[in-house]
Amino acid sequence: MNRQMNINIQFNPNGTAHCLWTEAVPLHELGRLVISRASHIEFNNAAQQWEVIDRKRRVRFFARSRSACLGWEQQNLQPK
Repeated sequence: MNRQMNINIQFNPNGTAHCLWTEAVPLHELGRLVISRASHIEFNNAAQQWEVIDRKRRVRFFARSRSACLGWEQQNLQPK
């Protein structure tokens, strides 16, 4: 399967960068990492679906497939 992934890295004037974590890019080579979660993907047992939940505990997206939720994160939670 050939999957193409777009990764956006935003560099600030002070030298810091913001992006979604991916192991496809060796981000550690940029320097010291400080990582915080933009969202969590959790399985909702009652609804029988995976949910993307933001820091304010709001469900931002849901699907029966966890990989669909990961894809939604990549498309929608990139730095602006």
